[in-house]
Amino acid sequence: MRKKGEGRTAAVFFGGRSNEAEISVITGMYAVNLLRGGKYRILPVFLREEGGMLTGKWRHVSDFAQPPAGTPVALTEGGLMAGRRRIPVDAALNCCHGGMGEDGTLAALLAWHRIPSASPAMAESAVFMDKWLTKLTAQGLGVPVLPAFPVTEEAFSAAPEGVCVQASAFGYPVIVKPARLGSSIGLTVVHGEEELKGALALAFTLDRLALVERYHPGRRDVNCAACHLGGEVNISPCEEVFSGGEALSFEEKYERGRGSDFPARLPPAAAERIRALTRTLYEAFGMRGAVRADFFVIGEEVFFNELNIVPGSLASRFFADSLAGVRAFFTALLDEAIAASVPEKPVLHTGILSQNIFSGAKGCKRRGNLL
Repeated sequence: MRKKGEGRTAAVFFGGRSNEAEISVITGMYAVNLLRGGKYRILPVFLREEGGMLTGKWRHVSDFAQPPAGTPVALTEGGLMAGRRRIPVDAALNCCHGGMGEDGTLAALLAWHRIPSASPAMAESAVFMDKWLTKLTAQGLGVPVLPAFPVTEEAFSAAPEGVCVQASAFGYPVIVKPARLGSSIGLTVVHGEEELKGALALAFTLDRLALVERYHPGRRDVNCAACHLGGEVNISPCEEVFSGGEALSFEEKYERGRGSDFPARLPPAAAERIRALTRTLYEAFGMRGAVRADFFVIGEEVFFNELNIVPGSLASRFFADSLAGVRAFFTALLDEAIAASVPEKPVLHTGILSQNIFSGAKGCKRRGNLL
């Protein structure tokens, strides 16, 4: 139980089993350090790659250059258990990029343990972590996407030439990328059959499903963010991100990028189209938390690329222009999570197990005939 007069606690989750776990540490510690000393008592929670969770008094990203030391914790209803000590948690912030953090796994665990989350829920997290499901969902919502087709590792292993024929009919150049990774990891621009085989081989070292997508030289990379605050959906201005290569690389995103324009210098119609499509995607799932939608602008046409459920720095730069503003933004997301928490609907209990009709030999037959 919380002691009288004790303030609210927010848990910030980061790390996880993901190729982007190190990026997650950067986002997580950024949020932790900005929120410390504010409205909430902040509890950093590191998800270990091998399983389990730790909390600690970490202060710097460098604390994670080696596997960190900390106190093991586990989720329990409404909080965390550290040994025999229960720590109430009023809201959670998901900073896990990729893998079993961004894909809905953590969202489901938080929901199961009745911890309000300031981040998107399980359904949208699972859908938008998979680039093929993303395209199918967008098409169902009338959101334009570039043509693509999925390739499984098994199909490529069994009949690589068939995949090459399909790609040739599709037309080069194409982009090959793992279906369930982010940060441009494993992404390759392909101009012919031999390059295609190598690109798919690379993708299948990281994922069992790859996507082959139409590539357009000269396309523009444009982002737009959304969040739910103050009882309404807020859509940011657009941002254009620049690349020195054929496609944005991991290094350009995190190490030596060519910068961006914010707001983007786009024709007003294209900018409003992107903002409207971002709203469509966000509202269709009744989302909470901050997300970033990525688009391609090709000539006068706009195509949706992907939705980042846990964007870098939680897309804070789209909604705040100072560290104080970012702190207020993160705090508002946590406040919104608590305010939006509603009582669960009652669980229906049929009472069928107490009727003693499934015991014995005849009961066994009934069990086999269940509809």
